[in-house]
Amino acid sequence: MTDLIACLGAGKGTWNEVARLTSAESWGRILLVTNSFGKENFGQKFPAVKAEFVVIDDFSSPQQQLVEIKKGLEGRISDTEVAVNMASGSGNAHMALITALLQLGFGIRFVVPSESGAKEL
Repeated sequence: MTDLIACLGAGKGTWNEVARLTSAESWGRILLVTNSFGKENFGQKFPAVKAEFVVIDDFSSPQQQLVEIKKGLEGRISDTEVAVNMASGSGNAHMALITALLQLGFGIRFVVPSESGAKEL
């Protein structure tokens, strides 16, 4: 079963899309890359979403975010490829996440929610 990894920024407007995507398929594991605000508040707004969090400092450099993301993902992904969504979050977090996944050797598929489930781009 494919794991879903999504960036979750501080802008609550994009949280709905991430929440829709989490329920669009039966994911092996849902990992949300976010800051401490996202970790503390996403679960309160969407209690049905069973996600794990990789917490980064969104004010740190992309290089530091890369280190934090790699550390947070190592040993937690069960397959050789992952589904990725970047509708939320910052450009620095997006770059760090893509780099981390590639450096860890994972294939990536970008996905978005659709009426019929998750749709690959």
